[in-house]
Amino acid sequence: MTHHISLEDDRFRSAVEALRVEQGEFDHSAHVRLAYVYLCELTVAGAIARMKKALLAFLTHLGIGESRYHETITRAWVMAVDHFMNRSEACSSYADLIRLNPQLLDSKIMLTHYSADVLFSPAARQAFVEPNIQSIPPR
Repeated sequence: MTHHISLEDDRFRSAVEALRVEQGEFDHSAHVRLAYVYLCELTVAGAIARMKKALLAFLTHLGIGESRYHETITRAWVMAVDHFMNRSEACSSYADLIRLNPQLLDSKIMLTHYSADVLFSPAARQAFVEPNIQSIPPR
């Protein structure tokens, strides 16, 4: 099943990568959208790497520092978006994916896979930690 990005999705990605997005605009939905865009073009591993690079650059640009980056949350959300893409009909945009899978906008969904103490641990921030409640379905 082939998913595509819209012109607006492509502009969004370009704005993020050029660091032209304000901190307040880069919410949960924006993270999911960026994962969708990368997954339309790359493998899961490639999307994770590109997402990490973009997020680290954004944090540095904001002066927040890379210590705020969370490896497990980033990787788990890319995996979750991939899962929903694979169980959906082909989409022509991020908006289509969300119309078919509005649950992706629930930022608490990871707590169905991880306990809070595991997900928000220092170890999970630094390196990927496997879910301790329910696995994220693989591709």
